[in-house]
Amino acid sequence: MAAKRNSFAARLVALSLAACASIPAFAVQSTLEQGAEAQGNIHHSTVVLRALDKITARITEIELPVGEEGHFGTLALNVRYCRTRPPIEPPETFAYIEIDDIKRGGTRERVFEGWMVASSPALNALEHPVYDVWVMSCKTDSPEAQGDSR
Repeated sequence: MAAKRNSFAARLVALSLAACASIPAFAVQSTLEQGAEAQGNIHHSTVVLRALDKITARITEIELPVGEEGHFGTLALNVRYCRTRPPIEPPETFAYIEIDDIKRGGTRERVFEGWMVASSPALNALEHPVYDVWVMSCKTDSPEAQGDSR
């Protein structure tokens, strides 16, 4: 029964994401939360991000443990959750990310906070004049971390 419910939830999220072009941003975030919070999703301990410096055209792959802060250029990246669908579902990766732009003097400005989806990087994207950041995948470093219930 739970597998049917998860499958229904996955299809509902897919349909909702397809219709997001005409939906306000707050509704898109709500839809992403529902997909990321689906029962049966697998929690991971590390996220793999790809970052682009638009000035230098430098692309960097960043592996960042959940809950730790990483840096790319002037951005401070903090991943709160990284989840994937179970193997019986269509593949999808969800990551909840907080991104701050560190200004001169060390002050921070929050430039992004929310769920990013690996298959649709433009759906809920970081809007920054110099940098792009998007989710590639999640990883689990050890068998103990896979049972983590964050």
